Amino acid sequence: MKHISIARSCTVLCLLAPVAMPAIAQTAYPERPVRLIVPFAAGSATDSSARIFGMQMASQLGQQVIIDNRAGAGGAIGMQALVKAAPDGYTIAYAGAGPLAISRSMTANLPYDVDKEVQAISQAISSPLLLAVSPTLPVKNVRELIALAKSRPGQLANGSAGNGTVGHLAGEYFKGMSKTDILHVPYKGGAQAATDAMSGFVQILFDPTSSVSPHVTSGRLRGLAVTGSKRIKPFPNLPTVAESGLPGYEVTTWGGIIGPVGMPRNIVTRLSDEVLKASKSPTVIERFAALGSDPLGSTPEQFTDFIRKEYLKWAEVIKRAGLKS
Repeated sequence: MKHISIARSCTVLCLLAPVAMPAIAQTAYPERPVRLIVPFAAGSATDSSARIFGMQMASQLGQQVIIDNRAGAGGAIGMQALVKAAPDGYTIAYAGAGPLAISRSMTANLPYDVDKEVQAISQAISSPLLLAVSPTLPVKNVRELIALAKSRPGQLANGSAGNGTVGHLAGEYFKGMSKTDILHVPYKGGAQAATDAMSGFVQILFDPTSSVSPHVTSGRLRGLAVTGSKRIKPFPNLPTVAESGLPGYEVTTWGGIIGPVGMPRNIVTRLSDEVLKASKSPTVIERFAALGSDPLGSTPEQFTDFIRKEYLKWAEVIKRAGLKS
């Protein structure tokens, strides 16, 4: 009888083991530091956002979140490093519209496939751009800018941080919706574009609020509107582009946490939950509010759907404008 009892006990334990093991694995993650790849240089807008979230998530996870800047090729170098990493949750990345939505239509032969090799985890922020103009330009609002651009076809210029950047495409989207002819002048960075806008060499700038706000506050650039769906705390008197002359216009720059495809579902869910928790932290909210950004969280499915919609939106703009890098 003892032998039968022992056998039955072993059978029960064997049946329970497959159920118990995933629970143990779930509670154990993370057991070591997590590497967060940022596919842009230290000090960039993407890097700054990643560090805010990385610091908060490290506190929540009880492990270091180590920022690994892999800049180059419009984010492709960092993305390639991500998709080649082991899908164990210890290598993730923080990326936005460029690598995840825009480059897919702008750049041939990308060394990664967003649909097949990237696991969306959670969107983290959404932020409008700020439409600013040179103080030498005789316009005070979006309606006046459109009217001036129509009266001077091809004579006004939009400066951007480079071909295929959000600032470039925001300008192309503006041109398409307003039916204006505005020249695009690409630079090797947003700082150079802003400098030339201040001097009047280029007249128009669509740039992240965090980058251009000091120049608008000082009067070296004139802010006309924000490109999002609502006004922002740093500039409450600036209307949206949509409400000030171009209904339906909306552009945001955004970022989120992603990983290599094949990650265990429990780890994807855990990280998604941590991003949502971080987005509700008073410290995170305060730091992003100063930049005119909204921290947020989403499910992996919601982020996947959002990336797809952004890809389709920018693919249409890129095709209509005949753009290629």
